[in-house]
Amino acid sequence: MSAAATAVWGRAEQQDFRARVRGALLGGAIGDALGAGVAALTMEEIRAAHGPDGLVDLVPSHGRRGAVTAATQLTLFTVDGLIRAQVRRDTGAWHPPTDVHRAYLRWAATQHDWGPDERRKDNGWLAREEWLYTRRDPAKACLIGLGDETMGTLEAPKNPAARDAGALVRSAPFGLLVGWEPELVCQLAVECAAQTHGHPTAYLSAGAFAVVVHGLARGETLDGSVQRALAQLAARPGHQPVTDALKHALGAVRQGIPSPARIASLGEGQGAEDALAIAVYCALVGEDIRHGLRLAVNHDGPSQTTGAVTGSLLGALHGETALPPAWLCELEGRPAVLEIADDFAMEMTQGPALHGPTVTTPGWLSRYPRG
Repeated sequence: MSAAATAVWGRAEQQDFRARVRGALLGGAIGDALGAGVAALTMEEIRAAHGPDGLVDLVPSHGRRGAVTAATQLTLFTVDGLIRAQVRRDTGAWHPPTDVHRAYLRWAATQHDWGPDERRKDNGWLAREEWLYTRRDPAKACLIGLGDETMGTLEAPKNPAARDAGALVRSAPFGLLVGWEPELVCQLAVECAAQTHGHPTAYLSAGAFAVVVHGLARGETLDGSVQRALAQLAARPGHQPVTDALKHALGAVRQGIPSPARIASLGEGQGAEDALAIAVYCALVGEDIRHGLRLAVNHDGPSQTTGAVTGSLLGALHGETALPPAWLCELEGRPAVLEIADDFAMEMTQGPALHGPTVTTPGWLSRYPRG
């Protein structure tokens, strides 16, 4: 966002924006943690383990209640990369996909290193968070795509056959760039998704998700935001599976009471477009965030994926204060999620006061180095 764009923000607008940023990031993490406990179970197995209503509360996974997966880890590094892109803009080096890719490489280090490398002064604070140094079921395509320093592009994408939701689940932060136009948000999300997931269905699902979050962060309705995403998809080659999935989700809203069977009609959630459709449906029909998230995780598919995407949508729509406090208080890494959410909101609304041709804030540049 440019300095000119930030100058028109009033205090109430800044507070609303911060609440939606917090909501999107915390909501996604809560949905991720809720679904993680039943990620490998079918609906029949979920009911056998948790009763006829299925999963209704956090259960232990990865050794504790409220544990998050790679979906949340990667989302945090997406935010880190976007803040770095804004900071590096002062140097004339303006290419956000490169900064996001560098952030993803820092995440990749957390998947094989024992802990933070204190010798790397350009890592910033997020890569020094020791709780992130654990492998939490990352998509294989993410590990392969970030296994070397070569950045995948739309012209030469990594893993061109990968169409799972590994890129989708990390793409909510692109939508929080509310000063950007929707087509630019979509393009950035698509380009960054292609760094690990080169199938059009995967990267276009990520782009569509970002556009929906973008509309919500701007105060638009969920239905209207989905319609805007459909409009953005229309001119892109290979969009039809994603377009069809989103239209199927909108149609399912009018077909009766929400149920696991209704969700199953949208797909298993293994493909990115199915996971996006399930999340959009659950966000549209959920009576509140708790109800929407419970719907999103009680099905045969990857519950942590659909929970994370649904949580990001509902959090961006309603803001942080609508999140279930009982789940929020047990969330792994909550202080770090809040910290980076507030840093993102501050950078996007007050960046020129933190760094620029005439202003240098050493504390900020140590958190988000230009290197």
